[in-house]
Amino acid sequence: MSKISLITALCCIVFFFGGKQLSAQNASSTKTNTLIQPPYLKAGDTVAIVAPSGVLKNRTKEVQQAKALLKSWGLHTVVGKHVFSQANHFAGTDDERCEDFQNALDDPKISAIWCARGGYGTVRILDKLDYSKFKQNPKWLIGYSDITALHNQVHNVGVQSIHAMMCTSLQDDLGVIKETLSTFKDAIFGKPLSYTLEGSTYNKTGNVSAPIVGGNLTMLHTMLGSETSIDTSGKILFIEEIGEYKYHIDRMLQSLKRAGFFKNCKGVIVGDMTNLRKNTTLWGSSIEQLVLDALSDYDFPIAFNMPAGHEKDNRAMIFGGTVQLTVGTSQSTVVFQN
Repeated sequence: MSKISLITALCCIVFFFGGKQLSAQNASSTKTNTLIQPPYLKAGDTVAIVAPSGVLKNRTKEVQQAKALLKSWGLHTVVGKHVFSQANHFAGTDDERCEDFQNALDDPKISAIWCARGGYGTVRILDKLDYSKFKQNPKWLIGYSDITALHNQVHNVGVQSIHAMMCTSLQDDLGVIKETLSTFKDAIFGKPLSYTLEGSTYNKTGNVSAPIVGGNLTMLHTMLGSETSIDTSGKILFIEEIGEYKYHIDRMLQSLKRAGFFKNCKGVIVGDMTNLRKNTTLWGSSIEQLVLDALSDYDFPIAFNMPAGHEKDNRAMIFGGTVQLTVGTSQSTVVFQN
C-alpha cells in the first residue's frame, strides 16, 4: 500500500469510528434530556431511609416518626444499617454512607430512597456510587439541601427525582408542616402538583413550559465544572439557600453565569432564602434585587416566593418533570404535568 493510500485509509477509519463515538455521545445527551419517570408508589411498596450526609445525633425519634408516617400510608420501610453511625461530622464514614445508599440503589424491592437529613457530606460519596442496577430499575430519590448533589447525579443518569421534605422535618408539629406533608405524599403517589405563588413586584413576567431542575444554590455551585454539574439548557432552574451572606449568593450566581449556566435557561424559580447573614458592610439591596441584577442579561421569566427550601412550608417538586410556569406581578403559578 502506498503512503497516500495508507493515510487515506487511516483518515476513513478515524472518521468512521469518531462519527460512531459522536453519535453515541449525542444519543446519551438525548437520553439525559428526556428523563425516565420511576413508578409512583403504591400501598405495599418499600421505602429505604438512608443518611448520606450529616450525622443523625439524637434523631432516633424523627426516624421512628418517619417510619410511622410511611406505615400510615400503607408503605413498608427499611432503615440503612449505618443511619445512626457517627464519624465526626458525618452519619458514618464515607464508605459506610456509600454502602447504605448503594444497597438502596441496587435492591429491586426498594421503590424509593428517602434521605433522613442533609447537612454536609454527600459530595464525598458521589464518585463511589454505581448506578448500573439503578438504571435497570429506576426508583425515586427524595430529599433537599445537600441532597441536591444526588439530584444532580440522578438527573445526569437520566432519571427524575423528588425535591421534598426529609425525615428530620418531622421534628416539627405535623400541623405546622401540613402542606409539606401533603405535597410530599402527593408527589410520591403520583397525584398532580400545582402551586399558586404569592406575587412580587420583583417578578419578571412570562410564560414557559419546560423541565425543572436545580436545588440548593451552594451545591449547584459546588458541582460546577464536574461530571455532576447539570445542564440547564431548555430547563427551568429552581434555587434556594440558607445561612449565607448576600455577597456570597451574588458570588455564586456570578460564577454560574460566567460558566454559561443561565445562557439557555428557560426560567428561574426562587425558593426560600432562609436565615441570611448580615455582613459588617451591608449589601445595600434586597435579595430579590440581587438575583435580578445577577440575571439582568437574560429575558426569561423569574418567579419569587416559591415555598420550597429550608422553611417549614417546603412544597414537593418533581425534578426533571415538565412544569408550566406562568409569572405575573400579582401571582405566579407552577403546574407540574404528569
